[in-house]
Formats: sequence, structure tokens, C-alpha cells
Amino acid sequence: MSGVPEHTVVTREEITDVEFDWFAADTQGHVAQFLAAGDPHVPEAALASEELLEAVHVWIDTRPEREEPNAPAGGFDEHLTPPQRRGAYVYDHVPEEPGVYRLVAAPRQPLKLEEFPERLRSYLLGLILPTVFGAGRIRVGEDGKAEALQG
Repeated sequence: MSGVPEHTVVTREEITDVEFDWFAADTQGHVAQFLAAGDPHVPEAALASEELLEAVHVWIDTRPEREEPNAPAGGFDEHLTPPQRRGAYVYDHVPEEPGVYRLVAAPRQPLKLEEFPERLRSYLLGLILPTVFGAGRIRVGEDGKAEALQG
């Protein structure tokens, strides 16, 4: 290596009030991109490696599109569908509700952990949320706990 640390930890101060995207898998091995939109209440494991986080982002962004856009609410959400067109669920932070995300795009053919290269799969295995993606709203804690919300 060239003296560059292998894993740069992202701090909560760095992500507060700025756009920060992170990724997780659910109990079925489906993958989602979460748009934190300045909310620092993301799982600790998502902050463990800026390099691996970026590598997951690039890996998903360079996959071929596999389906048409699917933004259930339409409108503004339609511009958030690129990860969904590649198989990832997309959740956007709900303003004024720490750790709460709403589903903005849902894949018809979900991307699975097993499709990722081993290095990225290992990173995402530390980010398995105890829920199933597809719920309209999910609350995610800094400890990695998660729950589907009603409404």
C-alpha cells in the first residue's frame, strides 16, 4: 500500500447536515441504498470504512440496468430510481424523524448479497438489518436495529 489507511472511519460530525448514502442488507439478503440527507443516526457499521462504502456505491452504480423505474409515489422520487433500476431498494430519510426512512423506489428483481464480490459482501454482512425491505417506512438505529413502521 502507499501509506494510505485501508479503512477511514466516517464520523457522525462529517455526515451531519450533508448528503450521505449508505447501504445495508435485509434478512433475505436483499440490498438497499439509504439516503441519510444529513441525519447522523445511521448504523455504526455503515461508518466503519469510507473506502468500502464508496466501493459498494461504485459497484452498484456500474451494474447494468435490469428493470424500468419503480417509484411508487412518483413525482420527486422518480429521480432517485437509478439504484432501483440496478436492483437495490432505495430509502430516503424522513425530515424531522431521526433514523426513519421511507421507501422511494422498489426493485421488482432485488439485488442479492450473493451477487457482490467477496470483499464487498463481507462489508455488507456487518450491515444486515433485522427487517425485510419493501416496507413503506423503516426506523434504523445507530446500533443496527431496525423495524418496519406503520403508515
